[in-house]
Amino acid sequence: MDDIYNWRWVEEQVEETIATWKGCGLRPWAGGPRFSRAEQKQREKGYDDGLRAVEREAKKAPRTKAERLAAQRRIVETFPQFAAIALGLEGEAIGLLNDGFLPIGTQLARWARAFDPTLATEDLIQACRNAWTACGLQPLMGERMGLTPSIVGYSLLYPYSDNYLDHLGISRAEKLEFSARFRDRLRGDRLASRNAHEASVWAMVGLVEDEFPRMIYPQVFDCLLAIHRAQELSIAQMKGAGDCTDAELLQISCAKGGTSVLADACLVRGWMNEDESRLGFEWGALLQLGDDLQDVREDLARGSATLFSRAVARGEKLDGLVMQLLNFSDRVSERMERMPHGTAALKGLLRMSWRNLILMAVGNAQEYFSKALLRELEASSPFRFDFLRARSKRLMGRQGLYGVLIDAFMEVGEGDAEGLPVAAGGVEAAELAACVSV
Repeated sequence: MDDIYNWRWVEEQVEETIATWKGCGLRPWAGGPRFSRAEQKQREKGYDDGLRAVEREAKKAPRTKAERLAAQRRIVETFPQFAAIALGLEGEAIGLLNDGFLPIGTQLARWARAFDPTLATEDLIQACRNAWTACGLQPLMGERMGLTPSIVGYSLLYPYSDNYLDHLGISRAEKLEFSARFRDRLRGDRLASRNAHEASVWAMVGLVEDEFPRMIYPQVFDCLLAIHRAQELSIAQMKGAGDCTDAELLQISCAKGGTSVLADACLVRGWMNEDESRLGFEWGALLQLGDDLQDVREDLARGSATLFSRAVARGEKLDGLVMQLLNFSDRVSERMERMPHGTAALKGLLRMSWRNLILMAVGNAQEYFSKALLRELEASSPFRFDFLRARSKRLMGRQGLYGVLIDAFMEVGEGDAEGLPVAAGGVEAAELAACVSV
């Protein structure tokens, strides 16, 4: 399997993904579950009850360490009832969230904040989202779900590198210089870091190298170089990308998203078969297009071009693109269902999360859709769109629920540090030891 994830391979996958995407625009959406108003209101009540319970515990006055850990346990204990009523989940699916995804996010956030106390809550949330994707792939590839050093390192490369390349306040020349040095580091060059930002990036690459030695697992670094090149190309979507055609924008999104989750899949065990790599690539393209839809309002404001912001700028409704995206989500779900590993509960949970990602984005950007489509899609959402739009403000930002949860779970409990990696790279050893001590 030498060097199969080079850029030529990526371009072939992009073309296959685009062909699938185009096919998804030729038929109406088959539809998902349907919810009556009464069912939606019942779920909304369960959602609000859970939200208030978490906020009550998390926002109380500062406590001793023992009291904070007790509050964490009470928050976790409220989750099964919240998941059952608000999300409509049952036994095994609730267990996956409560005993799998939630602890993974907590452990990653704790390690990241110990390593770098300056990381913003938004960056921690972004890193957790990637770790959840990587760990969701583990059972589908026949492996046990759990956080690994390489998943920690790769997940934190997002706030450290991707956001740096996307930042409007950093000059193009600075981005290109950092990007070139980052590429050399991914290729294995032992570059001395020039600043704290590079030291953090180099340390994250070191976590991957420690788990997957280059000579034994070259595919891992092929994948990391592929996402790096896709990131460089995605800079064209920033302000001044007016010369990109819609076809080029789609290629950029598919390449960036596809290579992102391709790397997640490769980090599960250091290699993939053809079905696993194809699922990873399509999954990534789906998440990227979903993010583009979520960010349409912000992209319009800052002049970033995506399929969705470009269509709105032309005065078009997003009805057709969203129906195409829902069909594409179903196609990726069908590919996932064919995977020989992974339980029905996990696959159902992932399918639901992909569909709800799109429906929540629609609910938060209703002005870009026809009233007829909003009525149709709202009936497939477990929550009314106005409810989602109102609650999204409480979920996002430093004082939102995500921020509150990050703060509430930052206290390290007994045994929580077990298995956490000690990064090695551009950071001085004494400084790093102080960072990771708990």
